Amino acid sequence: MLSISENIKQKALELGFHKVGFAKVERLVEEGQRLGIWLKNGHQGNMTWMEKNIKKRIDPREIFHEAKSVISVALNYFQPIDNLFENAKISRYAIKGDYHEVIGVRLHRLLDYIKQLEPSAQGVLDVDSGPIMEKAWAVRAGIGWQGKHSITITKEFGSWVFLGEIITNIALDYDSPHADLCGDCTLCIEACPSGALSEYYVLNANRCIAYLTIEHKDEISEELKYKIDNWIFGCDICQEVCPWNQKYAKLTNIEEFIPRKYDRSFNLISLMKMTEDQFNTMFKNNPIKRTGYNRFRKNVQTVLENQQHF
Repeated sequence: MLSISENIKQKALELGFHKVGFAKVERLVEEGQRLGIWLKNGHQGNMTWMEKNIKKRIDPREIFHEAKSVISVALNYFQPIDNLFENAKISRYAIKGDYHEVIGVRLHRLLDYIKQLEPSAQGVLDVDSGPIMEKAWAVRAGIGWQGKHSITITKEFGSWVFLGEIITNIALDYDSPHADLCGDCTLCIEACPSGALSEYYVLNANRCIAYLTIEHKDEISEELKYKIDNWIFGCDICQEVCPWNQKYAKLTNIEEFIPRKYDRSFNLISLMKMTEDQFNTMFKNNPIKRTGYNRFRKNVQTVLENQQHF
């Protein structure tokens, strides 16, 4: 007869998650110290929400007082990049539907199943939106390790995974933290064109192309504009050069992550002429819509200027 922990893992895989692990709820002391240094150095850019709810980030019991366990899950989203737009690139994760909904629905089903197994069970869900240090918990739950580019890497799928969590009040059989398997490799650091990875395991968002094309609200400096090259949303450079991704990336079997069928006639000029209604229709239920019509047009304009410059 399977234990409750084994049943939960089996159900998670049945729901489509590609990896699942459990970690005991504890205060994240070392991780919290690194977060404090990161914030003190201003590496968060204008993502001011990172400066809030520090106690909750460090200790899940500040979110859910009865918390005993963190269930960490990973969902592979890898698909080969096809040139969706002429002379422009978007991050792989943005060529599909919104991962928040895809993972959230499955987490709700998993929590409902846990409550069937154990009627006293309660839980809080998170998919990259609450004050949970999801990468730290993924490491502790044995999902993978945090690479030198700061992204979670798994042995089975590389770093092309989305993460999600359930904080629950039941005790489980806990997994061992994952070892760091980056070794002496520094390819991600060397490949970053903007110098956002000048320190191992530390991302300076102020210089990150993904941050500049998604979260950054102010004007981009002339120096960094040229570093953006032809990325109109996000950036995958540090992941593309990672040996783990080159060797172990696997096509996702999650239907919601199959690339959308965009109009391939779209080029940068067409994107600049797109109306807000067209933008909202084209990127409905897609991460790109979150950046907003005006921000997206600014990104396209930057890429146009880069191509004219060079």
